[in-house]
Amino acid sequence: MAAIDGLPPLREVIATHGLSARKALGQNFILDLNLTARIARSAGQLAQSDVLEVGPGPGGLTRGLLAEGARRVVAVEKDARCLPALAEVAAHYPGRLEVIEGDALTVDLSGRLTPPVRIVANLPYNVGTELLIRWLTPPEWPPFWTSLTLMFQREVAKRITAQAGDDAYGRLAILAQWRAEPRVVLELPPEAFVPPPKVSSAVVHLDALPGPRFPANLRTLERVTAAAFGQRRKMLRASLKGLTPDIEAHLAAVGIPATERAERVSLEAFCALAQSLDGAN
Repeated sequence: MAAIDGLPPLREVIATHGLSARKALGQNFILDLNLTARIARSAGQLAQSDVLEVGPGPGGLTRGLLAEGARRVVAVEKDARCLPALAEVAAHYPGRLEVIEGDALTVDLSGRLTPPVRIVANLPYNVGTELLIRWLTPPEWPPFWTSLTLMFQREVAKRITAQAGDDAYGRLAILAQWRAEPRVVLELPPEAFVPPPKVSSAVVHLDALPGPRFPANLRTLERVTAAAFGQRRKMLRASLKGLTPDIEAHLAAVGIPATERAERVSLEAFCALAQSLDGAN
């Protein structure tokens, strides 16, 4: 296919720099630049935003973001083999791409991004969920980002967007929907990647809410949902009994039947329960 920016096609870039994907790094590359541009567009208007990208690899999504007008891209890449290819992209877009070699779980980004900030990434599958939870649970809210547009395994995407009563509903849905508005914006089959993963993938877009959807203390909500979904087949009076001896009184106070199971309890009800527990302390 024709390039979107005058740079070589990604297959040529990968061959030139010897960038075969490494399973240990969770790498699965998208080589279709039309597709990476589509993912970039799903992040919204980029011209007035800095973009944080994690795991750019050979730079396919990076090029899509820059071609779609991102004000500036800061890309964090752990694999040193990819740096020369990314340097070529940076040279093609002077002053608009900064590449940081490092682990996104530990790299210090302070002072490198100017708000508004959008995070857009084809996340390595082995760290995707951990990064999402970190971005959703900062000590202060609103966070430094205004939106997340992230690639996940399709099953993880279902867990992020699931509603009470769905099989995929759990702690991840609670955390994501408490402080953000998530939706699936694109689904991709395995053959969209090189090498093809064993599962389908999906892009999830999350807009940060100005404040939590319902009042609750984050740490208490995390404790409640960890206990409830840690034993999701048990009735709540059993799964939550370790939180307080009078858990049934708290459940009754917020209108949750003690015999209910976690997957049928709404986000609002979980927040109300967390509030009730905090009020008793």
